[in-house]
Amino acid sequence: MKNFDELYLQLRSRADSGDPESNTVKLLNGGVHSIGKKVVEEAAEVWMAAEYEGKQRAAEEISQLLYHAAVMMVACNITPEDIYEQL
Repeated sequence: MKNFDELYLQLRSRADSGDPESNTVKLLNGGVHSIGKKVVEEAAEVWMAAEYEGKQRAAEEISQLLYHAAVMMVACNITPEDIYEQL
């Protein structure tokens, strides 16, 4: 199990590797617009899962939303500390 800071560091490392097989690298290569579309899609899926599919499915969808939000952070050079300052 990993926490959000560990996820961010893992995604930063994947981005730095430039591995063309990495889903993270593919998302980053698509740019902020593409990543943003995934964030919006995942947010809708969180809502639907929470509304109709129960705790486990909602948790799965929230994890995907957090992944895509973290990819957006990498794309925008935003660190977890930048976010924590806003909480």
